Amino acid sequence: MIGSQRRRGRPKPVDNRAAKCSVGGIVKNEHPPAAAHSDGGLSLDGVHGTVTVPDAGAGFWKQFRAFVGPGVLVSVGYMDPGNWGTDLAGGARFKFDLLWVVGLASLMAIFLQIISARLGVATGKDLAQASRDWYPRWTRWPNWFFAEIAIAACDMAEVLGSAVAINLLFHIPLLWAVIITGLDVMLVLGLQRFGMRKIEAIVLLLVLTIGVCYFIEIFVLPQTRPDFLDMGRAMMTPGFRQAGMLYVAIGIVGATVMPHNLYLHSALVQSRKFQKDEASIKRAIRFNTIDSTVALVIAFFINAAILVLAAMVFYGKESVSVAGGDVVKFSPDSDWIRVAYLTLAPLLGTALASTLFAVSLLASGQSSTITGTLAGQVVMEGFMHWRIKPWLRRLITRLVAIVPAVIIIGLRGNSGVTDLLTLSQVVLALQLPFTMFPLMHFTSSAKRMGRWKNGWFLLCAGWASAIVITAMDVWGLPGALKCAWAVISGH
Repeated sequence: MIGSQRRRGRPKPVDNRAAKCSVGGIVKNEHPPAAAHSDGGLSLDGVHGTVTVPDAGAGFWKQFRAFVGPGVLVSVGYMDPGNWGTDLAGGARFKFDLLWVVGLASLMAIFLQIISARLGVATGKDLAQASRDWYPRWTRWPNWFFAEIAIAACDMAEVLGSAVAINLLFHIPLLWAVIITGLDVMLVLGLQRFGMRKIEAIVLLLVLTIGVCYFIEIFVLPQTRPDFLDMGRAMMTPGFRQAGMLYVAIGIVGATVMPHNLYLHSALVQSRKFQKDEASIKRAIRFNTIDSTVALVIAFFINAAILVLAAMVFYGKESVSVAGGDVVKFSPDSDWIRVAYLTLAPLLGTALASTLFAVSLLASGQSSTITGTLAGQVVMEGFMHWRIKPWLRRLITRLVAIVPAVIIIGLRGNSGVTDLLTLSQVVLALQLPFTMFPLMHFTSSAKRMGRWKNGWFLLCAGWASAIVITAMDVWGLPGALKCAWAVISGH
């Protein structure tokens, strides 16, 4: 049932505008009310403050183990099926020449996620709550609506990734595989009952599954072992040396930073039960920064591995024969996720490569599904103060994602997968500036963050990242909108 009641016994939140002190007639805001929350209550109420952390005297590794987790959950958004499609296309068409773009996109993602975590730790608010409380009242509805659309679009990519993996592994028709993905509602609901640490452990296991699969394909299978010196040269010599590279690069950058991850991270860090004194906040910011950096560096290596695998297997080839004598031709418009699975076995001489690819794709879709559910809860409660039962929230989100997928795949068959992924990325690109710029606005403000506002390095790196990502999204938007309209209109 929807409601916005404040919990009984909870003190009335402090109005941030009034949380000031006057010194010599000058109004100052020395420290933001870190313990204050939005009028709607706590972020992710069921897991807020449920993970205890050791005192400051504990060793580094003991403290790190307590804080690690939110970064892992967020990192799965950086290796979802949307990233797979762009990474595979980049490697297949340009070999290692776009590795530097993957690295740059990952670096910008690290800056933005560190800043998102900083907001949650220092203010006690997630990004949705902060936007509701600190922006004009009329902005709540449009901000919430567009954030929900972005989450549904992202969920569509997870649906398609999981469905393609189920189709490839078990030969279930894609339409039925899409419908089956609706059953993961039960998976998410079941996990939420066990607490945040269990959710983090499951997602970590899925991420490790992806990592192990690609480790085997890159380092163990001799057919896909790359020239690491060649890779290093590509990383150190950025540029767009071939026609079409810029367009694919825009796709890689656009598929990297996800709007819902910035909302989610600022909420997840509040699952740790730390004190609100200066030393405790400083310690929480430090360890969440380490957690975010480590998790997203791992995500970078996985994305790089996807691109490298495509480069080793597909670069320089125009077609390949698969089982049954069919010939698969490669083109810029190829559905690279499906092409990769179909052609890995005949090209590499082992069915293990194809199986590992599909298993890692399924792990990618399922792990992203878990974090998408949590992000939806954060956005709805933060912007609108609506609280509905978790199973209903998950069911609505999944239906919004599944219904368009069922209609388009039912009408066009398997060829509709690439179209739907393109459509989802367009929606995410449109929403992203409305998430990044408020985040940078709040965290650059001494009024909102007190002494915890962004320092000169994060200030420059964060704003530069937001501007570059937005510019690349805008640059590629006309072509993407044209593709999206073709999806919607059926032409």
